[in-house]
Amino acid sequence: MKCINRKKFTGIAGILLSLALACGCGEEVKIKNAYDMSVSTKIYGLTSEAISSAQSFFAEEVCVAGNENILSEHVTDSLSQAAALFDLNGKEMLFGKNVHERLYPASTTKILTAYTAIKHGDLKASATVTEAHLQLEAGSSVCGLAVGDTIDLENLLYGLILCSGNDAANVIADIVSGSSGEFVKLMNQEAKAIGATNSNFMNPHGLHDENHYTTVYDMYLIFQAAMKEKEFEKIISTQAYSGKLTNASGQVVLKDWATTNKFLNGEKEQPEGIQVIGGKTGTTSSAGSCLVLYSKHGEAPYISIVFKADNPDNLYTEMSELLQEISNSG
Repeated sequence: MKCINRKKFTGIAGILLSLALACGCGEEVKIKNAYDMSVSTKIYGLTSEAISSAQSFFAEEVCVAGNENILSEHVTDSLSQAAALFDLNGKEMLFGKNVHERLYPASTTKILTAYTAIKHGDLKASATVTEAHLQLEAGSSVCGLAVGDTIDLENLLYGLILCSGNDAANVIADIVSGSSGEFVKLMNQEAKAIGATNSNFMNPHGLHDENHYTTVYDMYLIFQAAMKEKEFEKIISTQAYSGKLTNASGQVVLKDWATTNKFLNGEKEQPEGIQVIGGKTGTTSSAGSCLVLYSKHGEAPYISIVFKADNPDNLYTEMSELLQEISNSG
């Protein structure tokens, strides 16, 4: 589906500038006729100059998907609840299934966490891990932090993305915003500013909350924005990393972290002609198995997303078929 024209973008432009400061932690924002310029401008009183600026940004950078599914005989669409493949250069959705359906994102939430932290934080700023940072659901993914460890934001981001550390997410929130609650407000502001208006985030790690949700399309917007940050691209493309921290005894300790992305760690073969640069996995019982990827076919970039697959095998099967679709379309 081709990128929407400039006139139709004004609704997004109208809401993103005003909602950025209006969305608080856990506050779901609902806009009727969000793509209707006449509605958004009447509500928010935006100037024509502001609208024109936002129009230009969206028209140049983002393609918008409609409500209809765009399927392919080469992709088994029964393996997940929602999925999409976006051609970033062509500004075209090559495959799309339920892209506007609200779903739980699990740890793909950490894409927005990392983007927000990189944009607003100091990579050299550090914090000491407390008991509160480690209060997580039993069995949830962690990067092995302990009470009394002192670690900087840069190292935390690797622990956040590579091994999906929920403990790292909590510490990151404190470093950047002073508390998880304030950081989540910032996450929601960034999401709305990007145009992800059908999402609401309640925490920085993605553990289940009924009011914590996004869509495949919104995650595409968030991921595309994050990929513009060089530090983010470097982290998601890393297969293994030795995190550095100072423990409670004052000793420097190295933590070995490896990616959970099976295309990067070699557990799953990348389709011929496709280079998977990186991405983020996510799994909870409510969210199912999720994966967001940034890939290239030659120099052409693509974002592919699968949400709520029943299991990891189905997840990677459908993702492989989506990636193969790149070659089929070319």
